[in-house]
Formats: sequence, C-alpha cells, structure tokens
Amino acid sequence: MNKAICILSGGLDSATTLGIAMSENDEVIALHFDYNQRTMDKEKECFLKLCKHYDIKGEIIDASFIAQIGANSLTDTSMQIKKSDTFIKSDEVPNTYVPFRNGVFLSIAGALAEKEKANAIYIGVVWEDSSGYPDCKIEFINAANEFIKQGSSYLNELKIKAPLINLKKDEIIQKAISLKVPLEYTWSCYESNDKACGKCESCLLRLRGFEKLGIKDKINYKE
Repeated sequence: MNKAICILSGGLDSATTLGIAMSENDEVIALHFDYNQRTMDKEKECFLKLCKHYDIKGEIIDASFIAQIGANSLTDTSMQIKKSDTFIKSDEVPNTYVPFRNGVFLSIAGALAEKEKANAIYIGVVWEDSSGYPDCKIEFINAANEFIKQGSSYLNELKIKAPLINLKKDEIIQKAISLKVPLEYTWSCYESNDKACGKCESCLLRLRGFEKLGIKDKINYKE
C-alpha cells in the first residue's frame, strides 16, 4: 500500500500537490504548520476544509519557534511586505522568505513519515514561477531526500516528491482543475485573513495564473 505525508499550508500550490498525492496513493495524511504567520487563521481554515473535502487525517504542528527566530515579514509585523501592481522576478530574495522553512518542515515531515511508515513526502514547492526562495530549488529537494534517507531508521524507501517545482502558475492551476481540487478552499495572500490584498507577490502570481487561463479566481480580493 502506498502511503504519503503531504505538507499542506492551505495555499494553491500545496492544495494542488495534495490532489496529486491523492491520485497516486492509497492513503494520505496532511501536515500543517502553525508558525504564527500573519495569515495563520485563514491558512488553518483552508487546511481543515481541504482535509474534510478529501476525508483525510490532518496533523497540525505548533512551529511557533519559527516566529521566535524571525527575520521575515510573514511573522514579523514590524517588517513591510512588498506590494506592487505587477510581479517581476528578482535576483534578490524578498523579505517574505522564512529562513530554511522548508528544511524545518521536511525534517518534521520525515519524522511523521517514519512513524506512519509512509513511502513519500509531498511538498508544493515551486521554482520556475516563484519569488526565488532558496529552499524551493530542485538541488535543495535532492539534498533533503538524502538527509532524510540517512537519518531514518525506516527501511522502506522514503522519497520527497515536489511535483510542481518546474511548473508555472497557470500550469499549476490547470493541473488543479483537472484533478478537481477545490481552489476556493485555498489562500495565497501573505498579509490578509479576510480579503486577499491582490498586491503582494503571492497574490500577483496567483492572479496572473488565472488571468493567463481566462478564468476568474473564486476567492475574494480587496477592491
């Protein structure tokens, strides 16, 4: 039996990754991290809705130590999140990057996978069409695969899967639609819990993806 752990933030990318995991495995456990991010309440709400939709077990981990470390605008409200009318990819890593967040998430997911005797860990990292976070690179995922393999007592082959890493946002949305992922249960905004700001990098990428496909996004945006 194929069993997987899927890291699920409640965002568009992680929800699409969950849809892929559901199509490839007999059992999936969703894993959510609460690290006192600005949109923690909305992300948790989306996580719970997605778990209910797919009728799967969900685990929520208190990762508030990430906010204690700080150095990012998602947890430090004294830092300003960059806003714009258009997304332009830069060589400079934005302050929304949470230092080594995916490394922390994958380590904990590895522990849960060992406990649950899972075959795979799914994570919705994207590099092709993204803000350029260093822990979203394929090289990072490959290295994480090796450290989890070396640090586990679990004899079954455990593999990290990042099925969206080379896709653009419109391709991810198309994939989600083909898998009937309920995108109305997802949230991408970095700042707001009620209506998406439509101006942060994450909102801009999402809006651009829907625009390319000529499809209206079902979530609410500020006027």
